[in-house]
Amino acid sequence: MSEIRTRFAPSPTGYMHIGGLRTALYSFLYAKKMGGKFILRIEDTDQKRFVEGATEVILSTLKETGLIYDEGPDVGGDFGPYIQSQRKNEYLEYAKLLVEKGHAYYCFCTEERLQSLPDVNGARRYDKHCLSLSKEEIEQRIANGEKYVIRQNMPTTGNSTYHDMVYGDITVENSELEDQILIKSDGMPTYNFANVIDDHLMGINCVMRGIEYLSSTPKYNYLYDAFGWERPIYIHMPPIMKDAQHKLSKRNGDASYEDLIKKGFLKDAIVNYIALLGWSPKDDSEKMSFEELQQKFSLEGINKSPSIFDPVKLAWLNSLYIKEMDFDAFCQYAKPWLDVEGLKNFDQKLLCKLIQSRLETFAEIPQKLDFLTKLEAYDTAIFVNQKQKADEQSAKELLPKIKETFAKVEQWNNQSLFEALTKLSETEQVKKGKVLWPARVALTGLEANPGGASEIAEILGKEETLRRLDFSIANLNK
Repeated sequence: MSEIRTRFAPSPTGYMHIGGLRTALYSFLYAKKMGGKFILRIEDTDQKRFVEGATEVILSTLKETGLIYDEGPDVGGDFGPYIQSQRKNEYLEYAKLLVEKGHAYYCFCTEERLQSLPDVNGARRYDKHCLSLSKEEIEQRIANGEKYVIRQNMPTTGNSTYHDMVYGDITVENSELEDQILIKSDGMPTYNFANVIDDHLMGINCVMRGIEYLSSTPKYNYLYDAFGWERPIYIHMPPIMKDAQHKLSKRNGDASYEDLIKKGFLKDAIVNYIALLGWSPKDDSEKMSFEELQQKFSLEGINKSPSIFDPVKLAWLNSLYIKEMDFDAFCQYAKPWLDVEGLKNFDQKLLCKLIQSRLETFAEIPQKLDFLTKLEAYDTAIFVNQKQKADEQSAKELLPKIKETFAKVEQWNNQSLFEALTKLSETEQVKKGKVLWPARVALTGLEANPGGASEIAEILGKEETLRRLDFSIANLNK
């Protein structure tokens, strides 16, 4: 076979859905693995579902995630235009050619007649009613201005078999293949027709798409055969499920790339995780850089079974990427979540030091640091910690001494504060944890929080730290 040419052909009907991004990712990875080309084509023939600005979202998402296409609407190429609506006249000519060959026909059936067809399990199958119309009658009805569509003339007996690189040989009974519409009444092609024409004209010889097209692929093959064109390689991918019963769906408002970014997930973690939704490398590694994905990707690793989108695993993977970020880059990325009321007046570098290793997503930042903005009355039972051999009574005894120790600290930084608490534990002849635990609880009013007592005290500042210790001492002695 000549140079591998894959394509991603999304419809501009909204944001970049996770399933669509996975199709683009696999198509990109396979093309690059094979030394081929990755092409972007915008399929906007369904004008009713067109969303203003959606094309721009597609372009920016692909570039942001590193899926750089070799040809596309904004970069050009030898097989353009790369927007379907700009190729409208070509489709009608090819449809007319099929009519001449007997592989398609004009259909003038009204909506009322179509609705009167038998309903079999919620679907009405077209009955080839217009197939027998004479050429003269067709020409006259067109001349009279009657609306029409052009339908594919499918065989009704026998079966069709083709090979898929993931699922093997697939056989479909021809009786299950309806005479699909190729050209709609507004003159625009349907997706099912336009993608075949475009794939051929653009030299696409490897088609990667979701498993939902597995049973309808024979329709496309009959079009290729009717024109005498070579069929492409087919690679169908398993569905991405929301749970065991429900598919992840853009129409149902499920996860999009933009949503995940807004929720504080990193681009690299998202791409890494999406790659694992239906594929796994031979070494079963999970955290992989974009370069590693390109090296390890293979068709053999694509699974046949559905994949369930697991937000918990994505968050875990995201936490690994966060921990590995350059500190300055982390601070810059975290800034929008730190520039909120209550937090924006704190030293942001100190906040970043406190939380970088303790985050799963950036969106957690305001909630995790909320304790810095207020301290309210709390249940003093949280001073009890069996591991540190701490309880309310030991807290009552130690907190005044902790306050006195902090009051004497001159250089207000984490190191000096920690050393002061360590020295206090030695003076009191208790384990360090027995001092650090009540100090942290007293400053936060929480049983679990990011950071140790000295880190938190440094951020709060001396005045607020001493005030909070007074508050907690009073709270213990109620």
